[in-house]
Amino acid sequence: MTVTQQHTSVLIVGAGPSGLMMAAQLLRYGVQPVIIDSKQGPTTHSKALAVQARSLEIYRQMGVIDAIIKGGKQAAGVVFNQKGKNVLELSLNNVGDGQTAFPFVHLYPQSKNERLLLDFLTLNCCPVYWNTSLLAIEQQADKVIAQLQSGEETQHITCDWLIGADGARSMVRKQLGIPFNGDTYQYQFYLADVKISNAFSDKVNLFLAKKGFAGFFPMPQKNCYRIVGQVPVELSQREDMPIEEILPHLNAITGQTIGVEHTNWFTTYRLHHRMADNFRQKRSFLIGDAAHIHSPVGGQGMNTGLQDAYNLAWKLVGVVNNQLQEKILDSYAAERMPVAKDLLNTTDRVFKLILSRNWFVGLLKKWALPAILKNVWGKPVLRDSFFKRLSQTGINYRESQINLHLSHDSLVKAGDRLPYLKVFDEKKQQETDLHEWCSKPGFTMITLGKLQEIDLFTLAKWITQNYTGALNFFYLPPSAKNQHVFDAFGIKEKQKKAIIVRPDMHIGFINDVVDIEMMDNYLQNVVGFVKV
Repeated sequence: MTVTQQHTSVLIVGAGPSGLMMAAQLLRYGVQPVIIDSKQGPTTHSKALAVQARSLEIYRQMGVIDAIIKGGKQAAGVVFNQKGKNVLELSLNNVGDGQTAFPFVHLYPQSKNERLLLDFLTLNCCPVYWNTSLLAIEQQADKVIAQLQSGEETQHITCDWLIGADGARSMVRKQLGIPFNGDTYQYQFYLADVKISNAFSDKVNLFLAKKGFAGFFPMPQKNCYRIVGQVPVELSQREDMPIEEILPHLNAITGQTIGVEHTNWFTTYRLHHRMADNFRQKRSFLIGDAAHIHSPVGGQGMNTGLQDAYNLAWKLVGVVNNQLQEKILDSYAAERMPVAKDLLNTTDRVFKLILSRNWFVGLLKKWALPAILKNVWGKPVLRDSFFKRLSQTGINYRESQINLHLSHDSLVKAGDRLPYLKVFDEKKQQETDLHEWCSKPGFTMITLGKLQEIDLFTLAKWITQNYTGALNFFYLPPSAKNQHVFDAFGIKEKQKKAIIVRPDMHIGFINDVVDIEMMDNYLQNVVGFVKV
């Protein structure tokens, strides 16, 4: 299918999860991108398996969460095995209770994520141009010229902004000349999606042994598992290896005979940990695997790419729609690069510990690790901290230049993800939550504390005259049923607080007074709203 347009505001190269999420977020704001991919169609393989709570919050905001919950499966827990014996079992049931509407790890493979996002694009009349490759790009002061190839046909398309979501071998990144620094792990790995006869529990089963490791991840289908492990050294040079050659090694690690009834997918691969030197160059951006790749520890890869798109999309929309000054785009790399760097370092350390053949590390894994994990899991504070990192709900942008913290309270700060707090709507006499208040596109202003009718009228008038369609408004007066919300934000009796939540549900502005002039200063001079 040939791209019919000669110019588009946004060209997205790559229709994996990151690129599709980018397109979906743009469409929520009425911006119609062009999205291309060199593949023949969406992946039929499961690939990434875990959808973390922060990603589920995005899907909820998009209105598609029910299909994901119904089509996936919660990970009930993690079981650590040594020499075929269970040495530690950790429950994941509601491990993040109170922190999010989704206090669990949800198993919903990449293939389903892509299909769901493609359906979202289809409903919004946005096609994906498959079998279409990027050949070259030329950046100019006011546009990017992209040379594309579809079949035998070559064409040029111009765009105002270019998004590279084309994976670890990103042509966009190569064309921009951005280094992709890092390394490749020395071992070769295998991945198998199989149905087995001797089914495990619905928990993730990890087997740690001197000869390597293997992980069994339950799939939504009955008796189906994702198996990940190291290829034994003696087989590492083999190509087109069948799963049958891996089974003796897998049986030795697990201490049992794995009866494979059907293999849906089997592949061997090398793992890398790399990060681009920059996520932006002029009018081009990198998101997802084009910007960073790392080990699969903790199921963070696909989720981080979704978050990249979520962070960039609202900023780019603001510029495309002439609502925000172009300087807002500098905050994308400033906010997301530290997140990627921290993730890279964390997953690298954990993965090297898992892979290590050092005798001392072996003793540590055998004797100390189970005790340490059991101790951590038994302490609610440490368990909550673990979930925040795993679920990505703990990511904050406190150092970002597009946030403004004017509150004396230090518990919740500008840059933090808006806490998930249930709210009782006194008017409608029903329960909702702060995240539900942020379901509409745009910024959300929330005022907490007692305001007079004239104050509410003045705020509504200010929004109508200056930020219609860009700033949603909610007011929460004091009440016994909502006291926990006031406590969470450190609001004492007769005090007030003004909060402006960014479109990505991170707090951009927080103040101990409800002052229109201060909020206007934040929106105009810090965020960069274009004056109408």
